[in-house]
Formats: sequence, C-alpha cells, structure tokens
Amino acid sequence: MLFTPDDIKDIDYKKKIGDPGEYPYTRGVYPTMYAGRLWTMRQYAGYATAEESNRRFKYLLKQGQTGLSVAFDLPTQMGYDTDHPLSEGEVGKTGVAIDTLDDMEILFSGIPLDRVSTSMTINATAAILLAMYVAVAEKQGVARSALSGTVQNDILKEYIARGAYIYPPTASMKITVDIMEYCSKYLQKWNAISVSGYHIREAGATAVQEIAFTLANGIAYVQYAIDNRALDVDSFAPRISFFFNAHNNFFEEIAKFRAARRIWAKIMRNRFKAKNPKSWMLRFHTQTAGSTLTAQEPNNNAIRVAFQALAAILGGTQSLHTNSLDEALSLPTEESVKLALRTQQLVAYESRIPTVIDPLGGSYYVEYLTNELEKEIDKYLARIDELGGTLSAIERGYLQKEIHQSAYEYQKAVERGDIAVVGVNKFETEKTNKNFSILKVSAEILKKQKHKLKKIKQRRNSNKVKSSLKDLKSTARDNLNLMQPILKCVRAYATVGEISDTLREVYGVYKEKNIF
Repeated sequence: MLFTPDDIKDIDYKKKIGDPGEYPYTRGVYPTMYAGRLWTMRQYAGYATAEESNRRFKYLLKQGQTGLSVAFDLPTQMGYDTDHPLSEGEVGKTGVAIDTLDDMEILFSGIPLDRVSTSMTINATAAILLAMYVAVAEKQGVARSALSGTVQNDILKEYIARGAYIYPPTASMKITVDIMEYCSKYLQKWNAISVSGYHIREAGATAVQEIAFTLANGIAYVQYAIDNRALDVDSFAPRISFFFNAHNNFFEEIAKFRAARRIWAKIMRNRFKAKNPKSWMLRFHTQTAGSTLTAQEPNNNAIRVAFQALAAILGGTQSLHTNSLDEALSLPTEESVKLALRTQQLVAYESRIPTVIDPLGGSYYVEYLTNELEKEIDKYLARIDELGGTLSAIERGYLQKEIHQSAYEYQKAVERGDIAVVGVNKFETEKTNKNFSILKVSAEILKKQKHKLKKIKQRRNSNKVKSSLKDLKSTARDNLNLMQPILKCVRAYATVGEISDTLREVYGVYKEKNIF
C-alpha cells in the first residue's frame, strides 16, 4: 500500500484535525502535549494482602512510577468478603483483597494521598472502594478537595464483556451516577468514571468495536445523568475519562485514539450541547494488550509491550500501564514490573519522541486511516442508537454477539496462520519455560486474611455497623444518593460483603439471559 496527498485531499484541516489542544482534538487534548508534561506512568498493581501490595506500590514509586493503579481481587470486585464460601480459591489472586477500611488503611500506609494520584479498577463495588479511599484520606488529614485520581465505575462494559456485575443494569446505572454526582460536588479533581474499552478489546472486539462500544457507553452515562438527576452536562463531563487498549496493529492503534478524540468532541458539543471545552476533551489511560502476551517464549512479550506503548504515546495517551513479560504465566515479579516501567521511561527520556507534539500529524496514511476508522465507528454508533441505546443493545445481546463473532474470527485467523504470532504459529520452537521465574501467591493468604477480618469484626462497634447498614438500606429504597450512607458504613468498618449484601436485598442480583 502507498498513500499520497490524494488520500487526504478531502480532509479539512481546521474542521477534522485542528491544532493540538483545539477542537476537535484529533492531535491531542493539550497544546504542548508531552513537550509540556509527560504522560503519567501508572503501573497496575495489587495482589495477596494489603501489606504485600503496599510494598509493591512503594517499590514502584521508588523506581520512578508517577501514579498508582490498584488491582482488586475477584471477591472484592464481586462484593464478597474473604470468609464467604464463594471467595475460596480467589482471595488475593487477581489483585489485593479488601474486606474493610482497615485493609485500605494498610494498603496506603506511608503513601500521602494528597501527593499521588490513584486509579482504582473497580466497578460493581466502586462506591464502596471510593468511600474507603475518602475515609483513608480523612484519617491522613487530607481534604477531599486535594484528592486526585480515577475510579473506573464503568458497569456497562461488565455486562458487555467482562461479567463482574452484581445488580441489574438499571440499579447499577443508578449507583454509577450516584458516584458521578458525589464527585462533582466533593471530589473536583477526581475522575468519577473511566469508560473502559480495554476489557471490550480483551474480549475479542476489533479496534472499531472497542471505540464504538466504549463511546456508546459514555453516551449512555451522560444521558442517564442528565435525565435522572437533571445535572448540567458541564458540571460532570470534564471529569469523565476513558481507558483503552494498545494492540499490535501499530498504525491502526494510533489512528484509533485520534478518531476517538474527534468523535467524542463532536458528541459532547453537538449532541449534548456542552459549552465547556473541557467537556469535549477525551482524556484517556492506556494499557498494553494483555491478550497478545504469550506463555510461549515470554521474553518476546517485552518487545510486544514496547511497540504497543509507543503506539499509545504517539496516539496521545494521558497515562500508561505497560504489561510485564510474565503476565501470560502469573502475576508479575518485581523484576518484570521494573522492566515494564523502564520501557516507558526509555521512551520518555531517551527516544526524544516527547519533544515533538503529535509527530505523526499530517501523515498521509495516519490521517486517512483516522478518517476511515471514524466512519466505521459512526456506523456502529448509529446502529446502537437505532436499537434504543446501549442498555437496549445489551439486553438484546447485540454488543455481546458482535464481540464474540470478532473474537471467533480472530482466533480462526491465528489458527489458519493468516495472523502471525511469533513463537506460537510462526517460528515456533520446542523450548519450554521450566526455569522461568514466576510469582506465586501463597496459600497462607486466605488464612491470614480471614484471621484479620475476624479480629476487625470482634473489635468494631457492632451497633454502629447495624445502624449504618440500616440507613443504607433505607436510602436505597428511597432511591437517594448512596455515597454518604456508604461512607458511614465504611467508617464503622462494615465489610464490602455486608454493604453489598444490603444492596442485594434492595436491588436483587442480575442473571444474564441466554442470548445465543
């Protein structure tokens, strides 16, 4: 393929591209981009107990990481305590186990929350974990207004791609917007939602589907907040952030990020009539693609991560997580985490790439590809609107079917050899990785965490816990904002499970319909 000026002759620079920091933000949301300030290096971390994760956080900060990103274990994500039967075998495995405020205090011990921004990848129980973070800040003497960071709080993609939901969609949307409303009043430096395409892409979506379905979710949240809370769009839209995947198709990924910014700016200005330019800006975090990492020849993963990271940077990301080379085998070791962070630092400090603002702007191919992706994304957005919006599309199974079909076609292409995966279907070797060092979470974690939880339950004021949970149930039944009563529960050391169970009693539990 060869691209020439003829391929971009119909693109109006001012309308479709513009200068960096200007509508429609195709070239980036800030005028100076990385020449003014580097992206935030935010490595996703968390495993086992709060004590061990705290040590990992401090290690990463010492190595030059510039922001925290917290991974929670599956029981915490699903609203179950460590001592619940369903938690057996899952405690501390995919992230840190958090049962009560005590765990959160330990997790951030010695880390001043007014001097570091924190991202928390949590959705169904996002209100509880955010309340715990606020309570920890209070104990540190840090004002809410000083807190900066992000809570993912994107429940729609759980129904579409990931499955970590608790309540029915309508109740979940209500809680999501409770958080957005609370943050707009009390946590003005906090991103109340990070609309996530990452997990959509990991489930098998194409680049077009990743952006289209993510932006459709963003539209749904904005519309719900306006319709159900009568909130002015400019009161909350500037604190909406996004989270995308950086996959292997280098130029497609760069163009994808550019198209996403342009489309979101158009949506916010034209569809929702937002007046504040900050409401038009699509700010996003990027994580390199976990689904592209291979257990075969894991050292190759370090190379994959490097060019995925470079695509994110050339695409204008605001923060970045680079995966570790051993993540197809286990949670990452300290050494592999350091190499992943160093990958970002090498690009930042040795490549000189950040000194040029949007260096690929004006590329015949990149501008053409951005335009073509925008057209395809717009087609999906129009189709979702025809179906009645994201919630309706989810209930009909449209989004899920589209992703599953794409995942199936991709896997078949790999098996046919049409898509090369080096070390797997191309240049395969018989070499095994028996001597490859991996991190193992101790089986003692469950016992330790259960013991800690038992002690907290013994020493807390049970009357305060009961009273706070009663208030929470009443607030939920009255359809009022849940954040203040959840804060009251958290301060009383009510558990994640107790708070979630209280809401289960009011809202019920969602069971996915068979859509195939």
